[in-house]
Amino acid sequence: MSTKGLRIALALTAALAAASALAQAPNMVRVRGTIQSVDGQTLNVKTRDGAAATVKLADKAPIRTVVKKSVADVKQGLFVGITAMPQPDGTQKAIEIHIFPEALRGTGEGHRPWDLMPNSTMTNANIESQVASAGGQKLVLKYKDGEKTFIVPDSATVVMFAPGSAADLKPGAKIFIAAAKKLPDGSLEAPNITVGSNGVDPPM
Repeated sequence: MSTKGLRIALALTAALAAASALAQAPNMVRVRGTIQSVDGQTLNVKTRDGAAATVKLADKAPIRTVVKKSVADVKQGLFVGITAMPQPDGTQKAIEIHIFPEALRGTGEGHRPWDLMPNSTMTNANIESQVASAGGQKLVLKYKDGEKTFIVPDSATVVMFAPGSAADLKPGAKIFIAAAKKLPDGSLEAPNITVGSNGVDPPM
């Protein structure tokens, strides 16, 4: 990785870790939506529930995008984030998987409730083992406080994080912000942002 790439990766690591820690604070919200217009560091966004939101990017806020991958790219030893639905047998059925570049290993590590859909979960962890199963791949993810078993169907969406730029922030682009801060004027401040590009939208 180049020096510039390493700097970007380290900045993303810090921002994502901060977002993970702050996501539980009462004045923090997740934002999923579509950019309507851009004015410098300010984005006018239509959220997934149809509401209008004004999002201000923090100074030097890292911008990342996502690159489409496949289930075949999900391999033992990778550090990943998996959005899943708990199953009656105690396993988790993967909905989407985002692969972290090696420089972002450890970001947001752990298992927690998630709001992509009702009752969904998010687990950021290392793939400890991987075997084929009748319903798709079976992965065991291990994190510092435990482990979870996931069934990954062929239909699961898989992406990998990649550095983005301000040029990716344009009307019509889908965005995801893990932890935006509510400001007194009703706008939101984003410490970092994930934006879709080349027809690939943030699935998380």
